[in-house]
Amino acid sequence: MMKFQDLPNRLIPMNRRSFLVLSGMLGVGTASTGVFVSESEAAKFDRNRHKISKTLPKMGTFVSMTLIHSSKDKAEEAMGQAFAEIDRLEKMFNRFDQSAAVASLNTDGYIKAMPPELSEVIARAIHYHETSRGTFDITVKPVVDLFQEKMGGNQKRLPSEKELREVLRLVDAKKIRLNNGNLRFMQPGMEITLDGIAKGYIVDKASEVLTAQGIDDHLINAGGDIRTRGEKPGKLPWTVAIQDPAKKNNYPDIVHMRDGAVATSGNYEIFYDKEKIFHHIVDPHSGLSPLLASSVSVMARTTMDADALSTSVFVMNPEKGMAFIEQLPNCDCLIVTRDNNQLRSKGWKSAAV
Repeated sequence: MMKFQDLPNRLIPMNRRSFLVLSGMLGVGTASTGVFVSESEAAKFDRNRHKISKTLPKMGTFVSMTLIHSSKDKAEEAMGQAFAEIDRLEKMFNRFDQSAAVASLNTDGYIKAMPPELSEVIARAIHYHETSRGTFDITVKPVVDLFQEKMGGNQKRLPSEKELREVLRLVDAKKIRLNNGNLRFMQPGMEITLDGIAKGYIVDKASEVLTAQGIDDHLINAGGDIRTRGEKPGKLPWTVAIQDPAKKNNYPDIVHMRDGAVATSGNYEIFYDKEKIFHHIVDPHSGLSPLLASSVSVMARTTMDADALSTSVFVMNPEKGMAFIEQLPNCDCLIVTRDNNQLRSKGWKSAAV
């Protein structure tokens, strides 16, 4: 097994843009990657159906919505409400905003009568911590902060083994006590990050807003966290391309979806070294980034579940991760390994099949 001291120390300088991307992703969105706003685009398929689409910078990435409806005005109004819901929840989960509930929890170590949305997400995160036997752990924030401080700032060096051991003692979601909307950390100094689950939850809630407004056919894509409902004109399913880890548009697969979700976790979005050995996904047990996979895509009923599960499986050995998914109902998985091999669960269906 590779030892900590054997790992390379060839670091990528972090310019302002890189830091903004990192901050946005790790904070569920305090910064965007640029000032990009797409005006609504509307296309009329026939006398009864309009396609409305829009892309905005949200949650440290770009969020795109495509809606199909008979009324252009109603679709645009519903889209505005869905984006407003994203803004509301993004602020709630923003750990960089000291007025936000998550930041308050991390500062004080406890919170009383937390917002029900936050309670729901944390409860689900604890569930996946237990289900994944600890590979999904929202208390890894001290480890993420350590690597950001040492490798993403001016120091440009690996944390020492001693520094890593010190923060790892703060990592254990079993030490979270959640009861009737009140939460307390049982270990002083603990902090949480909801990077691996909150974005999916927010996408689900935006989809619920659209559905409540009668927009039964829509697709939301938040940087690879995708939720689909209904279908495209012609009673066709939505077509979704799985992100290429090499970013060369050589997509590992294309799938058809109606009501469902898919999320992809990968080592290609945020990394500190050229070999992508150190990136934003960390193993809660070792504090280091998993090295065997380049990307993991999980299909599930909700984007929140797909989000958490893709992170969980990424941390696991690919074979164990696939076995883990196979035992879960209504879930499928595609893993792209470091050497570009692909593992697919039995129920994974490509569009070409």
